Amino acid sequence: MVENLISSGLIVERPRVLVGMSGGVDSSVAVWLLKEQGYEVVGVTMKVWPQDCMSRAEDKCCGPQAIADARGVAHALGIAHYVVDEAESFERQVIDYFTAEYQSGRTPNPCVMCNEKVKFGNLWTKAKAIGAEYIATGHYAIVDHLEDRSVLRKGIDPRKDQSYFLFSLRQEQLRRSLFPLGAMEKPEIRAIARKLGLKIADKADSQEICFVPGNDYKAFLKGHLGESEFQPGGIFDKSGTRLGDHDGIEMFTIGQRKGLPGGSPKPMYVIDIDPESRSVIVGEAEDLVVEEFEMDHSTWNLEGASMPESFECTVKIRYGHAATPATVVPLEDGKASVRLHTPQRAVTPGQAAVCYRDDAVLGGGWIARNRSVLTPELPVKVPSNLG
Repeated sequence: MVENLISSGLIVERPRVLVGMSGGVDSSVAVWLLKEQGYEVVGVTMKVWPQDCMSRAEDKCCGPQAIADARGVAHALGIAHYVVDEAESFERQVIDYFTAEYQSGRTPNPCVMCNEKVKFGNLWTKAKAIGAEYIATGHYAIVDHLEDRSVLRKGIDPRKDQSYFLFSLRQEQLRRSLFPLGAMEKPEIRAIARKLGLKIADKADSQEICFVPGNDYKAFLKGHLGESEFQPGGIFDKSGTRLGDHDGIEMFTIGQRKGLPGGSPKPMYVIDIDPESRSVIVGEAEDLVVEEFEMDHSTWNLEGASMPESFECTVKIRYGHAATPATVVPLEDGKASVRLHTPQRAVTPGQAAVCYRDDAVLGGGWIARNRSVLTPELPVKVPSNLG
């Protein structure tokens, strides 16, 4: 009977959307906004912590308190709420990636990987199972659903914009995504939550990687991998002089100053990490400046049927970076060459390079190691003070 009324147009079926609820104010207000827009909303919170780590996750994103907060908001707003166990896939697709990148001398960006593989990847299976047409989150970004494609854009609040972390979503993922907060600023979000009487209205924003306690990634790596996985190596200058030793390249990232041998008349920085020889190479501040780099595993959402030979855009080489003008040349096998019109400091392998045209995200890729920073074969010279 109901199906007949719907098919006849006498009842308009509301589109169903699955909202990823973290227990924070952003995803909570996203639920309310979507309800106001006429969607049928179902809330889902992911459990990403293994059972034996739940006590350590008590106040973390997707931990026990977050689940309780999300459940409370769902009850207050009158929507169904479910908890889905994604601990195994999160371990495999995000945490294993995180540790492997450090072991390879790169600096990972787990938030990008979590969005692509888990939030807008695995969750789609759950969304389809409940008949949802869209997945929504509390990200500060905008997606325009055009007739032929969907365009990801920056959120209007430049201090909160999170489009950088969503660059790798493909068209099939963008087409089924909603970001109801993109046209709003944080104070507006909190004001709505207070007006609704939500207990999480003034809950602090998370400022760290959700699975790294205290944001101490070095302690996390040691605990997760075990001390035996860390292999010692040498710290060299650009000429090949061995300045000291280290306990593992996992403890270093490009641009780092802390933990390096002293005695230099100028400040020294990590300028390269060679995973094959387990070498850390240091230099001066000017050695960190890069004019051109390559990225791999690129994802593009460009207008038109064919990839251009090159295009102009602005590029963010890390989340907190002010985008800079660049020329991008797509290459084979998902690679691309990026020439920065103004050289930039600390272009870090493993980080995302995201390309924009005005506020639209064109796509991007992962920064590859720039082997031109140092000579391929470092001659080993031991300074007299090391014997």
